[in-house]
Amino acid sequence: MSTTDVRAGAKPLVSHSRSTGQMIVLKAFLLIPFAALVLALPLAWGWGLNWLDLVLAAVFYVVATLGVTVGYHRYFTHGAFKSGRVLRVALAIAGSMAVQGSVIFWVASHRRHHAFADREGDPHSPWLFGTSPMALTRGFWHAHMGWMFQREVTNYDRFAPDLVADNDLRVVNRYFWLWITLSLALPALLGGLLSWSWWGAVTAFFWAGLVRIAFLHHVTWSVNSICHMVGDRPFASRDKAANFWPLAILSMGESWHNSHHADPTCARHGVLRGQVDVSARVIWMFEKLRWARDVRWPRAERLAAKRAKAA
Repeated sequence: MSTTDVRAGAKPLVSHSRSTGQMIVLKAFLLIPFAALVLALPLAWGWGLNWLDLVLAAVFYVVATLGVTVGYHRYFTHGAFKSGRVLRVALAIAGSMAVQGSVIFWVASHRRHHAFADREGDPHSPWLFGTSPMALTRGFWHAHMGWMFQREVTNYDRFAPDLVADNDLRVVNRYFWLWITLSLALPALLGGLLSWSWWGAVTAFFWAGLVRIAFLHHVTWSVNSICHMVGDRPFASRDKAANFWPLAILSMGESWHNSHHADPTCARHGVLRGQVDVSARVIWMFEKLRWARDVRWPRAERLAAKRAKAA
């Protein structure tokens, strides 16, 4: 994949490559939770899983998922609304606890994805290798998680200069290791205190920590892979993004992906009747509480124009 842009004066797509040590750490944070997810079903059969673990996993799943969908994605990447300093920092920390990359890394990568969606330069399109069954199999793996194992790092100065210039976000970004630690340690601490046992801490660490992180990883990555291959496309967009309803609840509305790519800065992705979008409802609540302002809600005339083009 080319990492340069042919436009005169354009900054490179990639700023640097990860070191061997960074790659080892990255693979550990991707593969250890995945191993926990693989072990989850056999271990659930008579070992460890209880209602406390499920409740803790659900709570941390919701917080981290909304941190990604409302914070990383709709707010930081696309500017779907504006907020004050406290909510901005809180969303950045909550998104970091999903363990999908630091806030500036995530935003830069996703803005690059939109700039080159399903074309050369897109960091995680499933269509980069062709349309044969083997090429699409390779593309699915690449889009789902394979791209995360590459050494290249998207150029922050080109794709996220506004975040780089924000002192608060630079601090949150720098302490990404701390938010990962809290994402794993807080469930274990609460599990131990609420059960008043070391075993409660161990099972909470496994289920509400490792398994929860891995499950959220694959829900988010499915938007990159499945939602660019399968689903409905009621709106015109420049790429193959599709709406895939089975993921709507788990992804908090992110799988209405065709709608999103047709109107990226819109705060609501589920814009048609019956399309549940939990993240949009949270933004609506923020607006009612006056924590969010200048929210970019969908406009009927824009939706109609996009549907007409797709027809």
